[in-house]
Amino acid sequence: MDIIFIEGFTGHTVIGIHETELHHAQPLVIDLQAGVPRARACDTDRIGDTIDYSVVRERLQQLMAHHKLQLLEAFAEAIADMLLVDFGARWVRVKVAKPRKFDDVQAVGVQIERDATDVAPATREAGRQAAVVQLLGSGLVPGRRD
Repeated sequence: MDIIFIEGFTGHTVIGIHETELHHAQPLVIDLQAGVPRARACDTDRIGDTIDYSVVRERLQQLMAHHKLQLLEAFAEAIADMLLVDFGARWVRVKVAKPRKFDDVQAVGVQIERDATDVAPATREAGRQAAVVQLLGSGLVPGRRD
């Protein structure tokens, strides 16, 4: 399995359950790994035959700007679903951390692992269709990952 990864993606978003967290953006650090069976890009040298981490980065930025989630667990799940459904990953590991949330700890957060069997087939197909529409609108055409 080939692993596409992004380490140390940092952005700001409003997330949390405490009153002090609900009105001001706070930093999050995201590490993710997305597994694909031997990427065809190894043979073709075409970005359409693998997961384009620049597009994943853009989608992370959009998620941070527009989500309405409160828990890091739900936020990490949204990222995992995006990678599995929209990008065709077969396995993902997502770590979301709030750095320096407390004075006496470096970070708090959550790390989850999911695989393609965790996503319902109807959800997967709906996600693929939405991803194709989004990519077509941006001028990019996705490679088939079946």
